[in-house]
Amino acid sequence: MKKSGYKHTPLGWIPEDWEVKKIKDIAKISSGTTPLRSVAEYHTNGTIYWVKTTDLNNSVVLDTEEKVTELALKETSLRVYPKGTVLVAMYGGFNQIGRTGLLGIDATINQALSAITVNSEKTDVKFLLDWLNANVGLWKSFAGSSRKDPNITSNDVGDFPIVDITLPEQRRIAAILSIWDAAISKEKQFIEALQIRHRGLMQQLLSGRKRLKGFKGKWKDVSYGSLLKEVKRPVLWNDNERYQLVSVRRRSGGIFSREALFGHQIKVKDLRTVNTGDFLFSKMQIVHGASALVTEKFAGNKISGSYIAVVSKDPKKLNIQFLNWYSQLPYFYHQTYISSFGVHIEKMTFDFEAFLTLNMALPSLEEQTAISTILSTSEKEIKTHDRRLAYLQQQKKGLMQILLTGKVRVKT
Repeated sequence: MKKSGYKHTPLGWIPEDWEVKKIKDIAKISSGTTPLRSVAEYHTNGTIYWVKTTDLNNSVVLDTEEKVTELALKETSLRVYPKGTVLVAMYGGFNQIGRTGLLGIDATINQALSAITVNSEKTDVKFLLDWLNANVGLWKSFAGSSRKDPNITSNDVGDFPIVDITLPEQRRIAAILSIWDAAISKEKQFIEALQIRHRGLMQQLLSGRKRLKGFKGKWKDVSYGSLLKEVKRPVLWNDNERYQLVSVRRRSGGIFSREALFGHQIKVKDLRTVNTGDFLFSKMQIVHGASALVTEKFAGNKISGSYIAVVSKDPKKLNIQFLNWYSQLPYFYHQTYISSFGVHIEKMTFDFEAFLTLNMALPSLEEQTAISTILSTSEKEIKTHDRRLAYLQQQKKGLMQILLTGKVRVKT
């Protein structure tokens, strides 16, 4: 069905005064190189920015993980691209190809990136960046490789479609989206500051280096064996019952729902029920920080026999919330590591009995509770801003969908 004032194109419906072109019609495409790693003089004490895929952030690139030397620039095919160059990642599979960056610095690039250089009198680089970010899904139709991970080529980058519209309209669209970019960037910076503060609080409060007002008693070294007891709530098996399974993420990432399976779908008939306040250890992943506290949301869910569930022997002695925070310290990670055995870190198994012989530094129950409350409040603040960031990103995504397709036209 024809829309008044619009025309149908391979990109969908766009305004009649817009055209569809390829990036190579409006820009020059080139790529970089990697100076030989075997020549230390190319990489040691370098001062010239050298961009790799991992440096791309779908926004302005202001720094790079690595830098190369003047000698590398002189003796290899490297070239310096100016500020305003748009970069696109070509290698690394669907999670990497199409990642973008806009140089905010003069920099060289490696061979995994394409550099897009435009005529600034005809194309706004911020508009081009927004267009590529909004249409990243299109790369799947270009990607192809005999390797496991699909790649794209510089020719694919050149053939990528883009709408050709007037420069004033490009600039106006880019300016509107930049308002959200600024808000998103500010929110990310604020979250990063909150996370740094949170980690600092954890290190200071959970080690006793910083004491809360009103608490002066000496912390005691107490064995985990005197504080914790294992709980097992075996499932009364029913092949026709549906069981909701949960797992624990690495690096203290918390508990999460896995899948719901009927009993007849589960080969090993060894499931246990978890309750609110259980603390879980993954026998096979604890050396990677896989431990977590069961929250009310997951009460009644099931764990496999590869997990150990514990509770506080005496809630008047150990606040299980405090243990949950304590478990996120590097020291706790070390304790679980030395309590595990195996020839390779990915195949190590937790020796729970050995762990129970180790000690943790424990303040009074009142101080445990106060510390846990402060850290929980700090964590909630971070989550609040995480939600705000997600909302801003969703708002920008919606704006991109209507502005970059011409569904809503801007005044120039």
